[in-house]
Amino acid sequence: MSMLNSPLTLPCGQVLPNRFMKSALSEAMGDRSHAPTPELERLFATWADGGYGLIVTGNVMIDRNQLGESGNVAIEDDRDLEALTRWAGSTRTAGVPIWMQINHPGRQSNPLGRTQPVAPSPIALKVPGAKMPAELTPAQIEDIIERFATAAAVAERAGFDGVQIHGAHGYLVAQFLSPLSNQREDEWGGTPEKRMRFVVEILRRIRSTVAPTFAVGIKLNSADFQRGGFSHEESRDVVVRLAKEGIDMIEISGGSYEAPAMMGARDSTVLREAYFLEYAATVREVAPDVPLAVTGGFRSRLAMEAALDSGDCSMIGLGRPAATTPDAPAQIRGEVVDTLDSYRRQITGAALIGKVTNTKALDGLIDLQWHTDQLHRVGAGKPPDLKRPSWKTTVSMVRRNGSDVLRRKRT
Repeated sequence: MSMLNSPLTLPCGQVLPNRFMKSALSEAMGDRSHAPTPELERLFATWADGGYGLIVTGNVMIDRNQLGESGNVAIEDDRDLEALTRWAGSTRTAGVPIWMQINHPGRQSNPLGRTQPVAPSPIALKVPGAKMPAELTPAQIEDIIERFATAAAVAERAGFDGVQIHGAHGYLVAQFLSPLSNQREDEWGGTPEKRMRFVVEILRRIRSTVAPTFAVGIKLNSADFQRGGFSHEESRDVVVRLAKEGIDMIEISGGSYEAPAMMGARDSTVLREAYFLEYAATVREVAPDVPLAVTGGFRSRLAMEAALDSGDCSMIGLGRPAATTPDAPAQIRGEVVDTLDSYRRQITGAALIGKVTNTKALDGLIDLQWHTDQLHRVGAGKPPDLKRPSWKTTVSMVRRNGSDVLRRKRT
């Protein structure tokens, strides 16, 4: 039997039926009060029927006043428990575990909003339009840790099988880990050990709040790919610490919106697939027992099976293919196809007139938003539109980030 079809038992005892993980994609499909919608339920039910062994939601924010984008689902309490329960139940018929990714954007909060972003240190994101964040006080840090735990507890009550802490891509947890964005000299920064305290405390607080059988994972950067930033060595140290703390799975990714490794790759990297597998092999040396998921670049059955057979990763994460081919795992596992199609190079920033930008980050944003358009189509009960022109994506991107983000959110 192919390793792709074999079950995986996590440290908490949860059993994943196969080795395909639908990695988190920011769906931006919450309603105006940031509750989940019927469209989200339909989208996730479609994925559940598509052959996955684990489905992870897009980033659910833990503070309605600090959002990554206007369509985020947000959790602060039980007010949306009924809608969350329906969302969690959308994968139940197919028997697929569903985890909620929980997140705080930190200084990467939506720049169109009126709320000042917060961060470990008052250092602005080096992208156009970024606001200067306010430095978090120790009391505010404690409040955010508690918010992560509250979100996890609500997710458990709603019927989710686990949560994934978003510790990658330059969001708040990653900001605490990086010496470029965390220049504090108190107990929350100054040394690698102190910089990792924030994520360790989040994990501990969640663990003390939920049942032992409720899974807790993390998405972690292999590095942030910036000079003087969060390095491979520091990332491995964090992995070792989290493994000792009882993490159930670590998904390996990389980059941030300043150095966006997650927004695409060179053609040579695309050809070899599995962008972060080499790093995963070095993690396996220092943390041999922790389940590892690798996301980014997988397209062929051959590469997926080789990655699992090597022992360097435990789960195959699919991101963009989940948007364009919702039943990608079923097609690979059933040998309907040997290789999934990639649509990355069909939409490299061409929009209303010519090329929008030569900047990788902004070109990558158009690419991500094009895939988000596909999620919205599936959520509406329509098939993906793989010939959708980039100018339509530009229009829909503006619509999704329109006047709603200009209104101050109320708790």
